[in-house]
Amino acid sequence: MFFGPSNISSKFNLFSISHLVILTLFILIGVAIFHYRYKLNDDKCRKAEIGVAISLILSELIYHFWMIQNGIWKIGRSLPLELCNIGLILCVMLLLTRKKIFFETLFFISLLGATQAILTPALSYNFPHFRFFHFFYTHMMIVWVILFFMWAKGYYPTFKSVLKLIIFLNLLLPVILFVNKRYNGNYWFLRHKPDSLSLFDLLGPYPWYIFTLEGLLLLLSFGVWLLWRRGESVKNCSQVGD
Repeated sequence: MFFGPSNISSKFNLFSISHLVILTLFILIGVAIFHYRYKLNDDKCRKAEIGVAISLILSELIYHFWMIQNGIWKIGRSLPLELCNIGLILCVMLLLTRKKIFFETLFFISLLGATQAILTPALSYNFPHFRFFHFFYTHMMIVWVILFFMWAKGYYPTFKSVLKLIIFLNLLLPVILFVNKRYNGNYWFLRHKPDSLSLFDLLGPYPWYIFTLEGLLLLLSFGVWLLWRRGESVKNCSQVGD
């Protein structure tokens, strides 16, 4: 059933046919954004940006309504506190305002978080369930929007973007730890690793993988900044918004 509960026969499997189709689509759209980047840098795309923002808001509202209807909405796991949930909020704000401040944090969440979630999803529902479509649509859109703003709009990260990310996440960390402890949650996987196969399995046992994750975040953030930075585009981006 499209909106029904999950069952054993419809469990999502890593690198199954449905997953491989999604990965293929993910790559093809990314390539298309790069190929048509100059055509996409047009004021006519503004309506599309607003439309995508509205679609993300609606999909998230439907998702929460679906959880409530199926009795699975809980404070400990349903609040928009996961990094990709935060990324989704930043994505909507970026699309609506075009402000660089939203791009800077979303850039790292997109390439380091959403991409990893697409490759190794912590997902129970397979095609053609609603949750399958919701999960991949929101995560892939986070990445596509970042690619669009980089390649079509000339937004690129600066060294300060890395510092802002680290400060932003560490300011949120006490809130996440409190909610996890108070409501038996596992936001940011700070209490235990995902049940399904993921990159967390390579980071060591609990709780040491949390420290490994912090160090990896710093290393990857600086690495991604070095890889994607572009001085001239950064100046142009700075003129767009703060």
